[in-house]
Amino acid sequence: MDDVTDWIDRLLPERLRWLARSTGIPVVFGGTTSTTPQRLVIGRLRGTYGAGLRGLEVRPGSGLGGRVLRDRAAHCVNDYARTADITHEYDPIVVRQERLTSVFALPITVGNAVCGVLYGASRDHRPVGDRAVRTAEVAATQLARDVEERLRPDPELADGDPLAELAAVIAETGDEALRARLTRIHRQLGGREPSTSRGVTLAPREIEALRLVEIGASNVEIAARLGLSPQTVKTYLRNATRKLAVRNRTAAVHEARTAGLL
Repeated sequence: MDDVTDWIDRLLPERLRWLARSTGIPVVFGGTTSTTPQRLVIGRLRGTYGAGLRGLEVRPGSGLGGRVLRDRAAHCVNDYARTADITHEYDPIVVRQERLTSVFALPITVGNAVCGVLYGASRDHRPVGDRAVRTAEVAATQLARDVEERLRPDPELADGDPLAELAAVIAETGDEALRARLTRIHRQLGGREPSTSRGVTLAPREIEALRLVEIGASNVEIAARLGLSPQTVKTYLRNATRKLAVRNRTAAVHEARTAGLL
């Protein structure tokens, strides 16, 4: 659970930027959950007047986020200060300090657990539109998928082949001396010569995507920065990986850098 929430917290800032940019929602924020006791801790803010929401702990059933935790479903209120559908212990911050009127919140569900909550809010008394909520659902769903992807074992190493694992280490290391030493060991153990990427040509978008992978960006982050869909980004990275004759995006970055493509 700790690994899941750590990844959610790391990825949230980019998702919040993407959500604000995609919908025009002026205030977006979110946080991760704990299980003992169960609560939501808001840790990432964008567009707020102050920092009063940061570190706020939300219990199941309390306020809008608490309803999300309790019901494991999205909720929206278009008159936060007056609605009878939620409790109001957080009004001093939400209403008085931040002057939020319409607010929605939805769960970030990884596996079968609600591991975080994503919020969006406005201050102009206009109802939150269905489009904004649907876009937020996309952001939350993609965030959960990216977390699962980061926690999933490399399928190429699932068979426990030590030579395959060593080849992957060789492809990923940036230390040329260590790379040469490991290559000699790999060859002595009967492994095939690791493939080289010299002479490979990548499309401009494939190079741009790999540059963003190099700095730790996820598919959704790359998509937001390049103005593409996450699926298109996956296609570019898959093509680059195939051309470079490696098995994952990390190795592709190294091969592209070694070949002078980045």
